[in-house]
Amino acid sequence: MLTLPANTDPVFAPPDRYSAFDRFLLRLIRDPRDLPFPYLSLKVFFTLVPMAVLLYLPGVTGWLWWTIAVVYFYVNNITYKGPFGLMLHCTTHRALYKPEHNWLNGFIPYVIAPFFGQSPDTYRAHHVGMHHVENNLALDESSTMPYQRDSGWGFLRYYFTFLFTGIWTLVSYLLGRRRNKLAWQAARGEAIFLLMCAALCLVNAPATIAVFILPFMAFRLVAMAGNWVQHTFIDPEDPGNSFRNSITCINVKFNHKCWNDGYHISHHIEPTMHWTDHPRYFREHLADFERERAVVFAGLNYLDVFILLMRDRYDLLAARFVDLGGRFANDAEVEAFLRSRVVPIAFAPGQAAGSVA
Repeated sequence: MLTLPANTDPVFAPPDRYSAFDRFLLRLIRDPRDLPFPYLSLKVFFTLVPMAVLLYLPGVTGWLWWTIAVVYFYVNNITYKGPFGLMLHCTTHRALYKPEHNWLNGFIPYVIAPFFGQSPDTYRAHHVGMHHVENNLALDESSTMPYQRDSGWGFLRYYFTFLFTGIWTLVSYLLGRRRNKLAWQAARGEAIFLLMCAALCLVNAPATIAVFILPFMAFRLVAMAGNWVQHTFIDPEDPGNSFRNSITCINVKFNHKCWNDGYHISHHIEPTMHWTDHPRYFREHLADFERERAVVFAGLNYLDVFILLMRDRYDLLAARFVDLGGRFANDAEVEAFLRSRVVPIAFAPGQAAGSVA
C-alpha cells in the first residue's frame, strides 16, 4: 500500500498565447479549458473518415485494402478510442459549443461517433438518463452489483447481457420513468445505426465490418469493461454511496490522455464537474475520501485494475492502493478489504437491473 503521493494529473494552465485558429475556436466553444476537444474532433474526422471512404471504393482491393483496414483498426481502436470516448463523455455532460452555435454540438455524437461504433443518442440516454440517475443501483441496467466482480465468467455474462438486451431494458426504463422523448431518441439512434450497417453491408460487407461493426463491438466491450472496473469495489452496506461504490485512479498517463477519467468517484458526486477540476476536488475533499474508506489507486489505470482482478492479483492491487488516513496495518489487510468489496450484492426483493419498481 502507498501513502498519498503528490498529484501529477492534468489541471488547466492557460497558455502564454493563443494561435489565430485557437482564437477562432474560442469564439465557438463555451469553456476555454475544452480547447483540446475541437482539435481532437478535427483530427479524428480528417484521419478516420478518409480511410473509411477508401475502404468502400471499388478500386481499392487486395493488399492495399487490407493495409488500410489494419491501419484504420489500429488508429480507431488504439490511438483514438480512449480519447474520443472520454471526449464524448465530457461533452455529453457539458455542451462543448455556445448556444448560438448549438448545431455544432451534433458533430461529435452524430458525425464522428458512428465511426467508433457508437449509435447516436444511445450513450447520452444510457449514461445521463439512467446510469447517473440510478448510480449503479438496482434500476441501473448496467449495475455491477449482482456479479462476482473479480470473475471473468461474471464479466462475460455482464457484457453479453448488456450487448443483447441493453437497448430494450434502457428504453423500457425510460418509458417507465415517462421520459418518452429520450426513450424515442435512444431507440431511433440504435435503429438508424443498425439499419445503416445492414444497408452498407449490401454495398460492401467487408468495408462495413471494418469501418462500423468491429468498432461497435470494441466500443461496447471497452465501455462495459470500464463501467465494471469503475463500480467493482462496492460497500454492500451502502452501495448507493458514490464514495463507496466507485474508485479513483490517480497519477497515470491515462488521465492525461483521457481527460482525468480516473476520477470516477468525484464524477458521480458532481457529474458536470469540469475534467480539469477533479484533481483539485480530490485534494480539497481528502477528509471525505478518508472517512468513507474510498478505494483509491496510484499508478494504475482502469485496464490495469481489470487485468489484475481477472488474474486474482490482489497483492498487486494492494501494492498500489492509497491508504488514506493510515487505516491499514499491511497489504494483507488491504487485500482482505478489497476482496470484501467485490462479492455479489443482491437487489431488493422485486427489483432487477433495468426494471421499474
